Amino acid sequence: MIQVTNRYWVWAGPLALFSLILDQFTKALVLNNDVFNARGCLFSSVPNCGKIEISQSFDLSMVWNYGMSFGMMQSDGIGRWILFAVTLVIVVVFSGWLLKADRWSTALALAFVIGGALGNMIDRARFGAVVDFMDFSGPWFGITFPATSGPLGWLDKAIYNGDGVLGLGFPYVFNVADMAISLGAIILIADQLLVKED
Repeated sequence: MIQVTNRYWVWAGPLALFSLILDQFTKALVLNNDVFNARGCLFSSVPNCGKIEISQSFDLSMVWNYGMSFGMMQSDGIGRWILFAVTLVIVVVFSGWLLKADRWSTALALAFVIGGALGNMIDRARFGAVVDFMDFSGPWFGITFPATSGPLGWLDKAIYNGDGVLGLGFPYVFNVADMAISLGAIILIADQLLVKED
């Protein structure tokens, strides 16, 4: 049995819950908007998910992610449940760590990671894939490079949309849970590296 050695969980627990609720709320907005055709493109061999263009640099683009954050480790079938189990182990271990954390910054980081991981776990259990929709892949500040051949052409086909133009943008579509996990990871790394241990 884990012994609670701090009171950070009093605010870190609700913060994790808030991250989870915000993630699921935003995903519900996408899932229930006919423009995105989210359920229609879930298992389609030719995905025809929808998109709402907001600006040159940011769009809302429905994408089903069968892997982990930012599309890493794509898998389905039994792989879906392996990813679910790995995420569950992370949530359990980090929750135990949260109850024993000796710094507020550690508790803050763990709360974000736990909330985000739970948000993506719910999607994986319900759909077999995670709802991603925040798309910053458009060229930032209008900066583009021709990418018809060579290493830029390969990069354009592998990561971007293969249109022969490589925009200076972020190539992944993500969600609130991914943001929470990434923020938590950054805080956790800074916490572990920058805070002087006794």
